[in-house]
Amino acid sequence: MAAEVLSAAGLAVTVYERMPSVARKLLIAGRGGLNLTHSEPFEDFIKRYGPEAAWLRPMLEAYPPAALVAWAEGLGEAMFTGTSGRVFPKAMKASPLLRAWLARLAAQGVTIRTRTEWLGWEAGGALRFQGVAGEETVRPDVTVLALGGASWPKLGSDGAWVPVLEGTGVAVMPLTPANMGITIAWSETFRERFAGEPLKNVTASVSSGIGPHVAAIRARGEAVVTAYGLEGGIIYVLSRMLGRTLERGGAPVMTIDLRPELVVGTLTDRITLAAPGQSTTNMLRKAAKLSPLAVNLMREGIGRELPREPAALAKAIKNVPLQVAGVQGLDRAISSAGGVTRGAVDEALMLKARPGVFVAGEMLDWAAPTGGYLLQASFATGVTAAKGALAYVQAASQR
Repeated sequence: MAAEVLSAAGLAVTVYERMPSVARKLLIAGRGGLNLTHSEPFEDFIKRYGPEAAWLRPMLEAYPPAALVAWAEGLGEAMFTGTSGRVFPKAMKASPLLRAWLARLAAQGVTIRTRTEWLGWEAGGALRFQGVAGEETVRPDVTVLALGGASWPKLGSDGAWVPVLEGTGVAVMPLTPANMGITIAWSETFRERFAGEPLKNVTASVSSGIGPHVAAIRARGEAVVTAYGLEGGIIYVLSRMLGRTLERGGAPVMTIDLRPELVVGTLTDRITLAAPGQSTTNMLRKAAKLSPLAVNLMREGIGRELPREPAALAKAIKNVPLQVAGVQGLDRAISSAGGVTRGAVDEALMLKARPGVFVAGEMLDWAAPTGGYLLQASFATGVTAAKGALAYVQAASQR
């Protein structure tokens, strides 16, 4: 995105890519339909960025979801909004958009060099690269770093840039997993029977803190049972808080409401009216309309012997406690938190310690849930960094 903005302004732009091909993370996102952004009202949208919302607000206001949708449509990709408010290309994949984008960049004169890794700076300030023909140096007028975080390192973003920037005096918060699955010690029987199955239309919640400082997060939607625990949209929303609680030595418990659309009283009445003498499993299946997965999840969290009294059973349906033993690491996380701190860059995302060097994307210290928020902010920071770089070049030419 930075290359597009800068080349459109008439600058000669070269993109140096460490991997054999570009946009590998974008292509991976395309496997899930390429959720580019979200259609919710902007004030609700911005809240998804949590503590970093104030920092990202001007960038997202300057390049909002509507701008990203218009950009994709300008590349020939028709877009649609799903029932959840998420916005996707109708093709439900990234490759057509990427081909059109690369063609646009080529038409604007952008050169892309793959298999070329950035090593940092030499003593005189030139950029060092390791390519197929050996090491070389480049001295550009301006540089935009978009090196990613450290999630899914096999796709290229391995965080190797952290010590390079720290060595030049740039403050970097440690890169940690975000939007990751959680570890739960399933019984062998549950794991073998249900791994891979979706848990639909449930609410997951977790709280952290003590007394008046308790913070709670709740998310409704779907999760997927895995051999190691749970993953999916509602889990990713909670994963950052769960990870922080574990880092502090806590033992977090996540609560699942299996019938969030029904209050306890309604469930109690339905169970009470069920034919007497039925097994607990049949009551849960017929009166509460629970799937075999949901019934067995209750037994994983509560114990094999579930309450028989209607009110107690209804409360159990809406409060299934699951002990969280851990979170998945960076190699399986959807994204990472941490990175170049807000204080290390100016409003245009230029490094204060390195004038003429701008930073964009996931290597900045922000995080967001899945749902289009990650890609939207990555694109928006790319635009911000490019505009800052352009202004820097223009100012330098006038000196």
